[in-house]
Amino acid sequence: MKDRMQIGGLTPLTSTDYPGCLAAVIFFQGCPWRCGYCHNPHLIPRDNGQLDWSTIMAFLRRRQGLLDAVVFSGGEPTLQNNLQSAISEVRDLGFKIGLHTGGTYPSRLKELFPSLDWVGMDIKASFADYAKVTSTPESAEKAWESARLLLESGVPYEFRTTVHPLYHTPDTLLRLAEELCGLGAKHYVLQEFRPQGCADGAVSAHSAQYLLNEALCSRIGAMFETFSVRRA
Repeated sequence: MKDRMQIGGLTPLTSTDYPGCLAAVIFFQGCPWRCGYCHNPHLIPRDNGQLDWSTIMAFLRRRQGLLDAVVFSGGEPTLQNNLQSAISEVRDLGFKIGLHTGGTYPSRLKELFPSLDWVGMDIKASFADYAKVTSTPESAEKAWESARLLLESGVPYEFRTTVHPLYHTPDTLLRLAEELCGLGAKHYVLQEFRPQGCADGAVSAHSAQYLLNEALCSRIGAMFETFSVRRA
């Protein structure tokens, strides 16, 4: 039953989580990765959540004609067993469907593509550096397989990387961009780390602003059809 889904929260209105659309965002509990810079650490445990699915659907019915899209986020939303049926129910209300994912479960992600209108995929680091960010062995294999499947799917997307000096250097960011470009990615965003919500004081004490300098961003941006930097 969808009321057993672990829903950690709801943002009723945002203009930044689905490009070009006014959207609501549903946040799901649970993530198998432990990224040190995570700004939603309260969503990592897979507990019972704060909201039930019937409450979400009642809200969305009231927003028909007012919102363009609904974004499924987390945590890692593909951890939810009933995600496909939940997406179908929301689509039936006439909303576009967006997904925020780390690509943790490639096979589950692939099954969702026919029901998705846009995907924002977090790509944490170059292949060799992935576990340094996620603290999870074999996370690189899963994420980069998901990235490949996403590009093959034809679903509109953006890849984005949260930049933090404990996990990235100019050289590793260039290597990551080269790997993405080599995979065929055309749309990429670098996000400056925001300390808000981060549970690790040692991580929060650092700023990534100096890493995202004009020279580096110019070199990376030249590799992609669209490129931008999101400042904290």
